[in-house]
Formats: sequence, C-alpha cells, structure tokens
Amino acid sequence: MSDKLYHECHEVISQGKAILEDLQQWGFETVNKNAIEVPVFDVSGPLKKSAPPVLPETLLGLERSLAGCHRCSLAEQRKNIVFGAGNPQARLLLVGEAPGHEEDVRGEPFVGEAGKLLDKILLAMNLSREEVYICNVLKCRPPENRDPQDDEIAACEPFLQQQLELIKPEVIVTLGRFAAHALLKTATPISKLRGQWHEYEGLPLMPTFHPAYLLRNPTGKRPVWEDMKQVMQRLG
Repeated sequence: MSDKLYHECHEVISQGKAILEDLQQWGFETVNKNAIEVPVFDVSGPLKKSAPPVLPETLLGLERSLAGCHRCSLAEQRKNIVFGAGNPQARLLLVGEAPGHEEDVRGEPFVGEAGKLLDKILLAMNLSREEVYICNVLKCRPPENRDPQDDEIAACEPFLQQQLELIKPEVIVTLGRFAAHALLKTATPISKLRGQWHEYEGLPLMPTFHPAYLLRNPTGKRPVWEDMKQVMQRLG
C-alpha cells in the first residue's frame, strides 16, 4: 500500500471515529467506540488479499456460530438447535440421525426413551455420557420426525465435520441407517453395514442399529452388543 493511500485511509477512518464518538456523547449508547479503533496498516509490501474467515476453535464457539441458523427450512418449526453434548475430548463419538420431540424441547441429544436405552448400552461398556460425545447429523428436528432430506443433510454436515475436527475422537459409532448413509455416502442397508469397520475422514467408523429401532425390535440388541464389543476392543 502506498504512503498516500495509507494516509487517506487513516484520515477517513479517524473522521468516522470522531463522528461516532460525538454520537455517543449525544446519547446514542449503542455505539461501541472500542469496535472502531483505527487499524495499523502494513505499508512495507504490496496490498494483500483479505484472509479467509477463521473457523471456530472450540465446540462452544461452533455452537454459538449456529445460533439463529436458517440454512434450511427446519428452522421454521424447531424449538431448539440440538448441537451435541458430552466430553469435548471424547475418545468415542456417537452420531444419530436427528433430534426427536423431547430433544427439540430440551435442546439435548438422546434424552427420550431411545436415549435411556443408549445410556444402558454405554453403561454396559463401562462408559457414561460424560465420557463420550453424542450428536446428530441434523441439529434441528424434522417435522413429525420424518426422514432427513438431502438438502438438510448437506446444510448440517459441515458442522458435524467441524465437531469431529475439534473433538478428534478415536472411534465413531453411527446409530441408524441415516447417520451411516450420510457419513459413508452409501445406500447399503444398515443390516449389511453394521458389524464391519468403515472409515470416515481417516477415522474408524462402526455403524450399528439406532436405539429407537431396538425399542421396536428387541432382537436387534444382541447384534448391537456385538458391534459395541468391537468398539471396546478398538478403544483398548
């Protein structure tokens, strides 16, 4: 940046700062003069392109970035965004499909009957909610708990990817066919996917049945336990 351009920019910004400070003195209390400090320009080299936006560096920052999200039509009827819960440094991350009614009301994942069954599965693994991390592919409840749509998955998956990058789990478990299909980009039935190790973004992934499915089909509990034994072995 040339010296002339630097001084012109500096003068314009200084004038703007003075005007805003006057407004503040006149009673416009919403003016934040700390947010309009005059920047220091680097004039030693050529003009550089602006840097890309910085991604949130913590789960809390990522969750806050989702506040008021309207990236898909699910925002129109939701009560709460269900971001996720658990240990931000969890070795095991469990991914479900989408929030249900109770999750939408409370803003927490897996708090209904399916969540109680998931707690029992974790207890059998000598784990608790506080030790693992639980989230869903979709962060908002689909109307009447209908199946997620492709555009909704596409809108929400980047946030799931960022959750995984921030947590850096050693193992992922997908609960149900939609979570498995969304992460593995496949339409293979969950009955054929489960019980075998797959990979997502370089991380080992074990698909298994959703706890809600087990409530309707108790015979699925034994296969799920076989899957979880493989997970425990992988975690050591």
